[in-house]
Amino acid sequence: MRIAILDNDDDELALIESTLRPLGHDCRTFIRGSALQRELLRETFDLVVLDWHLPDTTGPEFARWARMTLKERVPILLMTQGHEEEYIVEGLAAGADDLIVSPIRAGELAARVRALIRRAYTEEPDKQTWGRYNFLPARQLLEMDGAPVVLTQKQFNLALLLFRNMGRVLSRRYLLESVWGVSSSTDTEQVSRSLDTHVSRVRTALRLRPETGYRLAAIYGQGYCFEAVSADAGSLA
Repeated sequence: MRIAILDNDDDELALIESTLRPLGHDCRTFIRGSALQRELLRETFDLVVLDWHLPDTTGPEFARWARMTLKERVPILLMTQGHEEEYIVEGLAAGADDLIVSPIRAGELAARVRALIRRAYTEEPDKQTWGRYNFLPARQLLEMDGAPVVLTQKQFNLALLLFRNMGRVLSRRYLLESVWGVSSSTDTEQVSRSLDTHVSRVRTALRLRPETGYRLAAIYGQGYCFEAVSADAGSLA
């Protein structure tokens, strides 16, 4: 998962990052709310962890901005300064999904992040079906109308990622990190064209066109959005 961490305390940032990275998460750190706001408008994150007190805003104010501005609901874990009811009420009312009291304890942070991700992104079954498309992730197999579709591993992973995030705008960097595992800007530039080629091949192989019930479109300056354009196309069996 791709996690944004907003905190102006260097020690706390280091603790959060060192706790979450070993769990397999890609962490991006920010010290000002304005910087993360700009990034959220053009990049994709699966979770946001933010402190209550920030140089240019507050945690609740940032959460309210996210809920009012962002098209997709990104889970938010808000760090508070105490267990008092007023913190809990204000944080949840602002749009936070969960709260954790500072100073952060690594074990509790890991547990709360796992719980938030589990609630927001439910564990997928071995067999996943969307309309005519049947994915079997353990076997890296995709069937369309009961017949196997020949895809490379990266094409299969890209197709499954798109179906699992149907209706969500996914940034190019998010797709490259999720499917290719690249993180540096140099690597991203090198494989960026490969992303477009793979998207084109997946679109063709799976016949992802409006007349067949789906649209896979490039979003200028952001990435791609895959969506169902018929009532029953996007249902997960």
